[in-house]
Parts: sequence; structure tokens; C-alpha cells
Amino acid sequence: MSPTRGAAPAATPPKAAAPAEPATPPVPAAAPGVDLLLLWHMHQPDYRDARTGEFTMPWVYLHAIKDYSDMAWHLEQHPAMRVVVNFVPVLLDQIEDYCEQFDSGTLRDPLLRLLARSEATPLTEDERRNAFDKCFRADHQRLIAPFAPYERLYELHKAMAAQGKDSLLYLSDHYIFDLVTWYHLSWSGESVKRGSELIAGLMAKGSRFTAEERTALVQVIAEQVRAVIPRYRALAERGQIELSTTPHCHPLAPLMLDFRCARDALPDTQLPQSECYPGGRERVVAHIESALASHARRFGAPPQGLWPAEGALSSSFAGLLAERGVRWSASSEGVLANSLRASGQADVQVQHQPYRSPEVAPGMLFFFRNDRLSDLIGFVYSKWHGRDAANNFLHELEGIAARAGSGPRPLVSVMLDGENAWEYYPYNGYFFLSDLYRNLGSSAVVRTVTGSDVVAAMAAAQAGTPAAAAKAAVPVGDIARFAAGSWVYGNLATWIGARDKNRAWDLLCAAKSCYDRVLAAGNLDAARRAAALAQLADCEASDWFWWPGEDNPSVSVSAFESLFRDKLANLYRLLDAPVPADLGTAFSTGNRGSAVAETGGTMRRGSDK
Repeated sequence: MSPTRGAAPAATPPKAAAPAEPATPPVPAAAPGVDLLLLWHMHQPDYRDARTGEFTMPWVYLHAIKDYSDMAWHLEQHPAMRVVVNFVPVLLDQIEDYCEQFDSGTLRDPLLRLLARSEATPLTEDERRNAFDKCFRADHQRLIAPFAPYERLYELHKAMAAQGKDSLLYLSDHYIFDLVTWYHLSWSGESVKRGSELIAGLMAKGSRFTAEERTALVQVIAEQVRAVIPRYRALAERGQIELSTTPHCHPLAPLMLDFRCARDALPDTQLPQSECYPGGRERVVAHIESALASHARRFGAPPQGLWPAEGALSSSFAGLLAERGVRWSASSEGVLANSLRASGQADVQVQHQPYRSPEVAPGMLFFFRNDRLSDLIGFVYSKWHGRDAANNFLHELEGIAARAGSGPRPLVSVMLDGENAWEYYPYNGYFFLSDLYRNLGSSAVVRTVTGSDVVAAMAAAQAGTPAAAAKAAVPVGDIARFAAGSWVYGNLATWIGARDKNRAWDLLCAAKSCYDRVLAAGNLDAARRAAALAQLADCEASDWFWWPGEDNPSVSVSAFESLFRDKLANLYRLLDAPVPADLGTAFSTGNRGSAVAETGGTMRRGSDK
């Protein structure tokens, strides 16, 4: 998407503040207080239609202009903060794709194309339908109601739709152009709104946006999307953040390795009809190795840490990570508790420390997040005043430090979605994050660290003199084996066990068996093999198993379920194989009742604490 010449100049992202002092040395010392390992996980599945290159959903670039931009800005403003930011490679692939669209001027996202659309010809029925379908998909309280012109557009649509879909024909093209403009203004991050004169001017104007103004807004969006990877790379290069990765397309690795591992946490789990995912080990290894290679290409060195998709860990998966030189990984306290029981260590109650598993994954450290503190940020604090929430979080950490007394310094891991939570906060979490980072950066009790900081401390303790070892003392526990589970209640029920989820696995297993047969026959040329492999990897993402079922809203289930079937059908086409008839029929409809899933189903709590 090439910026149009003559467009109003757009503000550049706020520049990073220069560090007031050198970054915290990466070797925690034993002392009163608490260390905080804060990890933000950034992920979106592949929304591209491989046949056309079109994006079927706009969430990648919308999160880029709202959440990835804001999260970078907050770190730039608080150089004393150290965090881990985890980017899934398939998300970065799509961000780079959008950058190519902006550079070429050929837009392959229908909503973005509509924002840049000329008024020379009337809008098509598909363009109008796309606007009505997409431009009200936002938290009404936080992203629509605060803006009176946007709220008026919403109320007008609601009134017309109540009289039947044909009534929407009376809404003019100017209505559509204002609607799509307000959707993008609303989805702009708070730092972007405050830093862009153009956005401030458009929000003040409120309506009757011109084609030139919409084109200028596309320019702002382009600049923000282009800046995402360079901004985080710069934060990493100056030592403020650690960048970690996830297997390339975000596969649910433990289940791809063995469906039966779902019974580690829930012994009565119903499994798919397929006995296993064919060639699962080879496919998991491919996702790991592709992630490590793409991370090195983008950021100059392989990552030391790897956050598993959905925090899903198992012994077999951990072993594959260790074999490929990954130094640390993480999961939830539910997985820790189940793993200690499975290892015959049910009496061990130490949560706030790293663990190792020499027999399963030699050379690695594992961190287990505090589910309650992570859920406070993800689900609770959005309803609080920002400063009260930030103060409460600091108080929680100070309480952990006080209870530790003169014992080993606790290491508290807080790990959660770094993008979806902020939609439910006032001002995209601007005041909460500002106060949180200010509190943590100036605290005499809390020290923020990264996973590699702790790895370095362990290395110092093992290699140094007794004095050096004492200085770098980090208590560490041992686990004989991992009970498979995730960051959602410590089990895998979010992705397997229910009828619709098992059906999704059986559809994927059938497609993978076809893939294996066709490749074994050797009838595809190199280009077709590469395309089929890429489509297969896309179909292996955990997202396609997250959404099916009665616990998610029907609108979201329908969108993701149909996209999954389309991807599977395209895989068969690439294999020159008949597309099974059942891929033409929906296998999950979701919850059609009045119940609304928390955060629209995009996030799940880790526990009931």
C-alpha cells in the first residue's frame, strides 16, 4: 500500500527516550526483594488466503497500529523496565507482508482497501457488506461509545438494521466512508493518537471525511506498521528487552506429538478418532527450526527463549527444544503443580523459582507463571482506575517479597497476551501501563529481569568461584517429567476433548495423511511441494482448535471455522487431490445464546483464583 503523493504529513512514532543509565546487569543477586519476569506474548494466526494473497481478517495491522505500537512506546518511555516480548513468526511474516503492500501500492486487505477507496464510483455490495461486518467488531464501551460521531454511526446502523437488511441500502457511501474512517481512528493506539496531528484533526472534525484525508490516514497506518519490527529490534539491541519466539505457526506441539498427553491433566479426556497426528514429531521440529531461523534473520541472532504456543508444554516437546539449543521456556503454575505430582514431588510448594529437568531437557531452565497475577492484568485491572491497578500490582509483588523474608529471592513470572487485553482498558491501557512501568522501574523492592538474565546468573553460579556463585545465587528446582498442559487451567481441554475440537483434529489428520501419500508418490514439482508445505503449516496452528465449541460466540466461531475449512480445502487442491465433501459443511457453530464469552473469547483465564 503505497502512500499517495500530496497526502498530509503523518506523525512518526514517538522516539525512544535515551536510557538515563545503563541497563540493569543481567545477573540477579540474592538480596531482599523480588525479581519479576514479565513476558508479553504477541500472536495472530495467518489470515491470508493462499490462493489470492488476500487477507480475510484485518487483525494483524489493527493490532500493529494499536497494541504493538503502544507497547513499544511505553517501553521507550521507561528505559529502566526490562521485559520479554514474544513474537510468533507467522505474525511477523504478515507484518512484513503488509509492509510490502504499502511499498507496492497494491492492497490485499479489503478493509484497508476500502479506507483508501476513491469516491469516483459507487461502492459495491461486497464493499458495503464488508464495512458493516467489520467496522462494529470492537468493544463498544471502550472503542465506540467514547467517540460521539462513531456512536451515532452505530446507532443509525442499529436502527436501520432493525427494519431489515434492505433498509441498510439507504445508508449512503459517505456513511460507509465515515464508518471505516472512525473504525481506524478508534483502533489507533493511544500513543499514536497523541502523536499524530492528522488523527487529532480527523477526530475533531468527526464526519464527512474526504478521500484525501482517508489517504493520509492510510499513510499514518503504513508508518506505524513499518515501524513495528525496527522498534522492537532497537529495544532489544540496547539491552532493555529480550525477544523470544514460538514455533513458527503457533502449533499445539504436545498434541501434535501425542494426543494421549491430554490425559496427563484430565484422564477422562475424549480423544479424536484418529490415533495420532501423522508425522507429528517431524512437523513440530520443522516449526521449531523455522522459528529459530526466521528470528535470527530478523533480529541478528537466534533466540535464547521460546514461549510454547498456548504455554503448552510436555516432556517430549521440552526434549525437542533442548536438542535445538533453546535455553529457556515457560508455562503455567497449573502445569508446574501437575508436573510435580507426576514426578512424585507433590509436597513441593515452591512456585517462584525456575526449574530444570536434566533427564528430559538438559541445559534448559523453565519458568512457570503466576496465574493469578497474570489474570489480574488480563481480566481484572481493566475495570479499575489505572493508578489503583498499578499500585495494587506493586503491592502484590511487595507482599511476595515480604513473605519470603530472609530466604531466597523469589522470581515471579507474569506472562500473558500482550495485545488483546488492552481493548478492554480505558485508553488502551495507557494510564495503567504508564503507572505500572513507573512503579516497577523505581521500586526498591522489585527488579525486572528477562529469561536470559536468569540463564546468565545460573551460568555464573555454576562456573565461578564460591564468591561469584554466592553473588549470583538463584534457587532452582528439579522436575523429573512434565505433565502436559497449557496456560489455561494447566490442561489442554481448550484444544481437544470436545466434539467439535476433536472433529477439527480429525479433519487435519485426514489432510495430513493425504499430504504424506501424495508427497511419497513424487508427483508434485518443487514449487507445488513448497506451497503445499506452507499451507499445511498454516493448518497446524492452535487457533483452529481454540475456537470450535459451545464456549465461544457464534460470530467468531463461524469466522475461524470456515477459514480453517478453506485452508484445508486449498491444501487438497495443492496436492491435486479431491476436496472431501465434508469440508463444505460447518462442523461448529459456537454459542448462539445471549451469553458473552469474557473478552469475546480471545483470551482465557489461567485459573479461578
